[in-house]
Amino acid sequence: MSEHAALLRRTTRIVGSLTAAEDVVQRLWLKVQQIEDAAVRNPRAYLFRLASNLAIDHRRAEAARQRIQARAETYLWGPIGAASAEASVIDRQALARVLDALEVLPDPGRTMFRLNRFEDKRIVDIAALYGVSTTTVENHLRRVLAQLRIARETS
Repeated sequence: MSEHAALLRRTTRIVGSLTAAEDVVQRLWLKVQQIEDAAVRNPRAYLFRLASNLAIDHRRAEAARQRIQARAETYLWGPIGAASAEASVIDRQALARVLDALEVLPDPGRTMFRLNRFEDKRIVDIAALYGVSTTTVENHLRRVLAQLRIARETS
C-alpha cells in the first residue's frame, strides 16, 4: 500500500491511461496476496518488476483487442455492396473450386477436416477416434488445407 502512488505512476506511463493503470495495480495487489514473503529477496524491486510486466501484458492485450475490434467493425460495418459484379463472380468460382476439391480429397484427411472444421471436434478427439497421434491428425489437416488453398487460387 505504501508504494501505491509510485506503482500507479509507473503503470500509467506504460499503459497510457490512469483507468487502465488502476486496473493493473488492482491485479497486482491480487497477485501479491498469493506470494510468500520468504521467497522474495527484494520485495520492492520485485513489486515494481511485477507491475511493469503486468502493465506490458495489459498493453499488448489491449492492442490485440483493438486490432480484432477494428477488423470486426470493418466486416460488420464496411461498405455494403462494394464488391463489383466481377469480384462476386470470381469469389463464387473460387468457392466452387474449393467445394469440388473437398469432395475429391482422400480419406481420412477429408473426414478429419470435416470433423474438425464443420463439427467442431477437437484434434485430440479425432486422434482418439482414429487411434492415431494428434501429430498425425495435424499433418492430415495441414495437407487438406494446402490442397484447398491450391484449389482456391487456381484460376
